[in-house]
Parts: sequence; structure tokens; C-alpha cells
Amino acid sequence: MKFPSLVSLMPGLAQMLQYEKQWLRDDVRAGLSVAAVALPVAIAYAQLTGVNAAVGLYSCVLPMLVYALFGTSRQLIVGPDAATCAVIAAVVTPLAAGDSMKHWQLVMTMTAMTGFWCLIASRFRLGVLADFLSKPILMGLLNGVAITIIVGQFSKIFGFTFDERYLIERLSGAPSYLTRTHLPTLLMGVVTLATYALVKRYRPQWPASMCAMAMAAFLVWAFNLTSLDINVVGEVSAGLPSFQAPVFDIGIARELVVPALNLAMVSFVSMMLTARSFAAKNGYDIDADKEFRALGIANIASALSQGFAVSGADSRTAVNDANGGKSQLVSIIAAVLIALVALFFTAPLKYIPSSALGVVLVIASISLIDLKALWNLRVRDRSAFLLACTTLFSVLFIGVIPGITLAVLLGLFQFLATVMRPTDQVLGLDQKGVIRSVDDSGKAKSVPGVFIYRFNSPLTYFNATYFKRRLLEKFIREPEPVDCIIIDAVPCFTHLDLSVMAMLADLHQLLKKRGIRLVLAGRKRQMLGWFEQAGMQSGEGGILIRPDLYLALKMNQSYKQALAEGQAPVIKKDPEDDVLLHSHL
Repeated sequence: MKFPSLVSLMPGLAQMLQYEKQWLRDDVRAGLSVAAVALPVAIAYAQLTGVNAAVGLYSCVLPMLVYALFGTSRQLIVGPDAATCAVIAAVVTPLAAGDSMKHWQLVMTMTAMTGFWCLIASRFRLGVLADFLSKPILMGLLNGVAITIIVGQFSKIFGFTFDERYLIERLSGAPSYLTRTHLPTLLMGVVTLATYALVKRYRPQWPASMCAMAMAAFLVWAFNLTSLDINVVGEVSAGLPSFQAPVFDIGIARELVVPALNLAMVSFVSMMLTARSFAAKNGYDIDADKEFRALGIANIASALSQGFAVSGADSRTAVNDANGGKSQLVSIIAAVLIALVALFFTAPLKYIPSSALGVVLVIASISLIDLKALWNLRVRDRSAFLLACTTLFSVLFIGVIPGITLAVLLGLFQFLATVMRPTDQVLGLDQKGVIRSVDDSGKAKSVPGVFIYRFNSPLTYFNATYFKRRLLEKFIREPEPVDCIIIDAVPCFTHLDLSVMAMLADLHQLLKKRGIRLVLAGRKRQMLGWFEQAGMQSGEGGILIRPDLYLALKMNQSYKQALAEGQAPVIKKDPEDDVLLHSHL
């Protein structure tokens, strides 16, 4: 009995139990390729986060193993991510106040908090939040974070130190900073970039980032370039990470709670975009709630192994897919290889120059920038373009954390705007007797004496007044006299809300004074129960409730008269009518 429960808890394990031998060759090749790409990036992201290079390696091993067991995506690779690391650095750096040990402890604490937020979201089945931050908002966010990272890494490539925290101030002081360029450091960055470009050009199958960093480290070691004041990674401790409990006051920890929630939100949405795209490409589905849980466990595992927050890594996932990776075994192989480096082969890492890491980070961040797609939104969807630009400039002008907070709020406001001010339609009959929207196409016409209205959002207290206003506005515009209003109850009456019921009672009284009947079509059993709870009258003398729109129209006296006079087509309801009824528009 325990085994099935273990399999249901670990979707990755369930898939591994169905492993096919012919996948092994592709998975091994993909695992080697992922490790080759992940190693240099992990070291570079550790620098971005403000911790030792070994911490970047720790952040790869256990999270990758955990996700291989708990994740539902066969191709997704989790690990350090540019946006994630930039967020952590932006939060932790001012709190640590220059204390490197405290900085590391705060990084681990924020990582653990992020993991717990993900577990809470999974427990309450909030995987739907994957759709919360719209694509335009996330596009603006990632472009802004990428530009912020690139500008920040210029200081390491050119060999100076920024005095300001924010991007605009840094850019405005660019002429002054360039005069402080350290030429040996800049030349090392140029060599790294040239090596990367040559490998990409002549050996595209090789891991270009690793080759570039290896070349830079070799030059530092062979020619003792540290004597020229070129900054390097320095000593990287080998072996297993020694566990340390974070030691800091509760006041500082409190400052991490909301940023950790923001980080969990952004990490999950970004991860789901990657996971869903590769799942669709390879013909399978993923479970958003289980992905939330897997991300949470992976982050907690990273914190316990002294690492920092992880997310879905789109570049490493693309490498996995390009090399034919078929299963989660790819993550296991890559994690084992990185663990071997962390345990036994860290000595050469101390020669890697900081400028080389800066170049690798700039290259990785450039892949996040897609200003062309953002600009194309201007033509396709102007409101989406404005949302993306607002998020982008918020990140650039007020910082990463406020920008992310604003992005979350924009997502919330976008949702509320959709619910509060949804689309609506006046319905009629086409020549075949099918109910559809009355629009400029002329395919459907209103039934004489009947006004049919559909409101495309659940009704609740904050849009009830708008619903009433829109219905009356459209009703008043009807050119012919109307003695019956039919409301499609299916899309809008989804739950009991006393404010909505009060609005409905007011609307009924208003229409009754004019001699107009009010009919609700759909959800008959639920509506009758809600009317009873709200103390409202249904049936004769009250609001009429019918099982569906077709029956409501057939039982209406005005329709019968219009049908007899040949002014309305005969309703012909078949199974396809239900699809048209509830999915049209």
C-alpha cells in the first residue's frame, strides 16, 4: 500500500519506473550537455547572488535530484536562474550590510521561505497562478531584469565598482565610470568573449561558456595575471557543504517574507511557461499544482544544502531537448556530474576571473531580452503593450523588487478589470434556429418582444451594479417594444452572493413596473436553492427560472406569437446547440 502512495507523491519516480532502454543513450548525452552548460552558469550566478562559487554548485545538485522525483515535466531542468538571483541579490545585499556570512545566511533563509510559499500554494491547489501573470507582464519583467543584470555586470568586465544601486544613476554616471576602466580586466573580458564567439562559430556542439571560462582561468594560472590586479573567484571549498543554521534577528527575517512570496510567484510562472512549452512540443501534459510542490521542495532542498533559490532554467531545458533528452534521468546524470566537480575538482575554479563570469552572465541575460516581441505587441494588442512597457520601465527605474511587486499588482488589476468589466452580448436566433450573438454580421436577429442578454463573467458584489447598468443600457437601445428579458444564467450566476441577489430583486421590481417579465435561463436547481436562501420569490409573480435558454424562449408568449406570424425561426436544438450555446464567443 505504501508503494502506490509513494508513486503518486513522486510523479518523476512513476515515470522512471516505466523507463525504456532505448532512451538511455539520448539521456546520457543530454545529461553531459546540461552539466557542461550548468557548471559555468552556476558559478556565474553565485557571483550575481553575492555568495561563494561553491554555493552555485550546491544549488544545482540536490534541487535537480529532487525535481527529477517530484516534477511532472520530462524535459525541464531546474537550477539557478538570472531573474531569481537578481531578485535575491536586490533584497539581501542591503540587509546584509557587507557581512558575507550574514549575506549567505539571508540567501538561504529567503530560499527556504520561497520553498514554503510554493508548498502552501500547492496545498491550496493554486497552480492556476501560472496564468496569473500574463505573458506581456512577464515579458516586460524579464526584459527589465536582463537589462539590469547586464548593466550591473559591466562593472566586473571593466574593472570598476558602482557607487549607486539603481540603473538610471549608473547609466548617468557612465562617462565617469569608463575613465576608471582597468585595462587588464577589460582585456580578460574581451578574450573570454572572443573565445565564446569562436567556439560558437567553429564548434557549436561544444559548451561555449565552459570553454570561454576555462580559457580565461588557464591564462590567469599560466601567466600569474592576478599580479595585474585581475579579480578572480578565489578559493572554492571542496567537499560536502557543512550545515549551518542561520543566525540573525527576527526583524531582518521579517523583511524577507513578502519578497520571498514575490520570488515564488515569478519563479513559478516563469518555470511553467518553459515546462508547458516543452511538454506541448513533446506531446504530454504537466500538473501545475504538482509543479508548485516540486518547485517548493527543490528550493527547500537547495536551502538545506546551503544553496540559493532555483527555478526552471529555460536555456538548460532547451539544451536537454536539443540533445534528445527523454526523461528525468537527464537531471540525475547532470546533478551527479556537478556533484563530482563540487567534491573533487574545485581547485581550478579559483583561477576564473570575475570579468569572465561577467561576460557569461551578460551572454545569459541577452537570451532573456526580446524587445522585438515586446514592440510587436504594439500592433497586435495595445493594452498588452502598455502593460509590458509599464513593467519594463518599473524594473529599470525603481528596481527589481518594486518592479516585481508592481508586476504582481498589474496581474491582479488585469484580472479584476476583466471580471469587473467583462464583455457582454445581446442574443438572438439565426436562420437555423440556433441562439447566437446579434452583431453587425447579421447572422442572428433579435426575437420580437424578447431581449436575451449574456454577461461573460461571474457576478459578484463588485460588478453587480455594472451588470445592471449594462443590461438596461442595451435594453433601452432595442428598437422594438419588449415584454420579456431573458438572462443567460450559466456564465454569470456561478455562486451565491447576497449583493447580487439584492441587485436582481431591484431589477425585477424595476422591470415589473414597466410590465416586463424577467427570466433566468440555466442552473435551475442552483438558482431555486439560492432564491430560497435569499428569501426571494420565483415563479409566477416573481422571477421565472428555466432550465436553459432554448426552453426559456420556447415557453415565452412573445416568441410563440412571433413564430405564428413567421417572424421567428423554429428552434431546432440538437447536441451541437449546447456547444454553440456555451462556447460561442
